[in-house]
Amino acid sequence: MHNFRKLKAFQKGLLLSKDVRKITNDFLKRELFSLTAQFQRAADSIVLNIAEGAGNRSNKEFAKFLDYAIRSAHECIGCIDIALENIYTTEQQHKDIYEQIDEIIAMLIGFQRTIIKE
Repeated sequence: MHNFRKLKAFQKGLLLSKDVRKITNDFLKRELFSLTAQFQRAADSIVLNIAEGAGNRSNKEFAKFLDYAIRSAHECIGCIDIALENIYTTEQQHKDIYEQIDEIIAMLIGFQRTIIKE
């Protein structure tokens, strides 16, 4: 079992979730039950899959949940791209969120490779 709260990817995932909520607050109200909710769930899923995976006894199982977190991060990229395309967000907001997601993905992949080798 891993102490997931100490993982940088987990901490950065929490910040991403917070930032996604800030950005989606400005989305059109008609998006509340579609893009807004999807984006928030995807961001939360990064954090939740890290936490859930850390509860596994085997590194192989934990790595599987890290993969789910990576997939959710990619989903967040799709969401921020849709938001930009529909002018729900600014170029700067898109860039900032994309960079956060990209960093989290890199951290998760690196950590996943490390624990698979153990």
